[in-house]
Amino acid sequence: MARMIELVLCVVFLWGVSVGRAVEVKPGSWKLVVSNGGVSAMHMTTTYKDTVVMFDRTDYGASKLLLDKGRCRNDANDLALKHDCWAHSIEYNIASNSLRPLMVMTDTWCSCASFAADGTLVSTGGYNDGGKAVRYFQPCNNSACDWNDSQPTKLAENRWYSSTQILPDNRVIVVGGRRNFYRAFSYEFVSKKAGESYYNLPFLMQTFVVNVENNLYPFLHLSSDGNLFIFANKDSILLDYKTNRVVKKFPTMLGGARNYPSCGSSVMLPLTASDGFKKVEILICGGGPDNSFTSANQGNFLPALQSCGRIVITDANPGWAMENMPSPRVLSDMLILPNGEILIINGAKQGTAGWELGRDPALAPFLYKPNSVPGYRFSTLAPSTIPRMYHSSASVLPDGRILVGGSNPHVGYVLSGIPYPTELRLEAYSPYYLDSSYVVYRPTIVALSSSSLMYGQKFTLQFTVFSYTAYNIAFHLYAPSFTTHSFSMNQRLLILAANSLKSMGGKYFIEVTAPPNSVTAPAGYYMLFVVNNGIPSVAKWIHLS
Repeated sequence: MARMIELVLCVVFLWGVSVGRAVEVKPGSWKLVVSNGGVSAMHMTTTYKDTVVMFDRTDYGASKLLLDKGRCRNDANDLALKHDCWAHSIEYNIASNSLRPLMVMTDTWCSCASFAADGTLVSTGGYNDGGKAVRYFQPCNNSACDWNDSQPTKLAENRWYSSTQILPDNRVIVVGGRRNFYRAFSYEFVSKKAGESYYNLPFLMQTFVVNVENNLYPFLHLSSDGNLFIFANKDSILLDYKTNRVVKKFPTMLGGARNYPSCGSSVMLPLTASDGFKKVEILICGGGPDNSFTSANQGNFLPALQSCGRIVITDANPGWAMENMPSPRVLSDMLILPNGEILIINGAKQGTAGWELGRDPALAPFLYKPNSVPGYRFSTLAPSTIPRMYHSSASVLPDGRILVGGSNPHVGYVLSGIPYPTELRLEAYSPYYLDSSYVVYRPTIVALSSSSLMYGQKFTLQFTVFSYTAYNIAFHLYAPSFTTHSFSMNQRLLILAANSLKSMGGKYFIEVTAPPNSVTAPAGYYMLFVVNNGIPSVAKWIHLS
C-alpha cells in the first residue's frame, strides 16, 4: 500500500503542471513594521543572516538615528557635518523587528553593491570621498559586524550612478557612472588582476544624451554564455568582458528612455533546468519620455512610460515584444517573487528622478505573470498609503514578504510641510500567496541533506504541505537583490531539476540537483523555496560553491 502511495504521488508531481489547481491573485496586504527607521532607505539588500542592510548618503547632515556607544565619524571632506554622530546606515533584524545603527565612513550617495561568494556585501562608488571607495560588510549573528571602509582597495574611476554584477570568477564588475560633469564611459573589476585598471566602453558614450544622460545605472544581467547583457537608455549589447569585445547588439527598445534619470526597471526572468538554464529572457518596464528630465526641471511633469518589453537575448534573431502595464510608471522597483512571478512596486506616474521631480505616486503594485498569455499577465494589487518615489527601495524577505522603505526627493531630510516628505517608515507587503486562505497549499521545508552545495550536487529535501496533496511542485533558488534607483542588481531565480516525489510518514521526500556551474549561478548564498501550485514555503538559505 505504501508503495502504491509513492507511485501515485510521483504521477501527481510529474504531470502536476496540468492538474494544478488555479490560485486566484488576491490584492495582498500592507503592514507598517517600523514607524521610524531613523535612516531613509536609498539602498537595500537582504543578507543570509536574515537581516536587511539599508543606507542612504553620509553628507545629508543629521539623520534621525544616533550612532551607538558614543561613536562619531570625523570626515574633513563631508559636505554637511565634519563631525557626525548620526547613522547613515541601518541593519534590520527580521525576526526581532529591530534596528541597529551602522557606521559607514565614505559617501554612499547613489552607489551600488554585490554579494561576494562568502556573503560579504561589496559596496562600490558613490559621491564626494566615496567616488572610488570599496566598502565591505560581512553579516553576522550579533551586533559585532559593521562597515569596513579601511581597505586599501580603490576603484580606478569615480563610480557615481554605476551598476554592478557578480561574475562566475567571484569578481565584481562595475559599469558606468560619473563624478560631477566627468563621465565614466568604462567598466572595471573588484578585485583587479596585476596591472589592471579600467576598460573603455564606447557603448556608454553612444547611449549618452547631453544634459539628460538617460544611461546611468545601466541594467546588467549575466547571460547563460558567461557574457554580460548591458542595457542603457534604449539600447543594449552583449559584452565579452574578458576580451572587451561586443559580441552582439540588440534592436533598439522603442517608446522612450529606460535608465536614470528616466528610471524604468529590469529583471531577468527565471532560468530553468528544463532547457539546461540556457534561455535568457529580459523584461524591462516603465521609464520616461526622452525629454522627461528637461521638462520636469521646467515644471512640466510628463506622464511616465506605460510600456514593457521582453527580449530573449539567447535567440538567433532576438526582438522586443511590447505590452502595456495597467498605468504609467517611473522610479519603480521590480523584484522576482519566490514563485517566479514579478512584482513592480513603488514609483510615480509622472516626472523623473531628481530632486523634487516626481509627481503622482504609484501606490498600487503590479503583479506580472510571465507565463500567462499577453493581455492577461498584469494584476493591480492593494495600494500602500505611503508614497514611495525617488530614492525608495524594496527587498524580498525569506518568508516571502517584501520589505519596502525609503523615498526622499529632497537634498536633506525634510519631514513635514511638503507633499512628499522624507520617508523613514518601513513597510512589509504580503503578496497574495501569503493570504490565509492559501495556507492549505503552503509547504514547509523540514530538512535538507546539506545547506552547503557544490555545483551539480544532488541533495535530498524533506517538506510537508499543510493540507492538500502536493501539486505542481517546483524548487526555486533565489539570489537576493541589491536594490537602488529602480534597479535590483544581481537578483536571479533558478528553477531546479528534481527526481520523482515520494511520501512517507506525512512528509514528502525528493532529490534536487544544484545548478551546474558558476555561470548559471555565481557562488554565494541563495534562498531555496519549495513552491506548491504557486504558493512558496519560507526559504532556507543554502551556500553554493
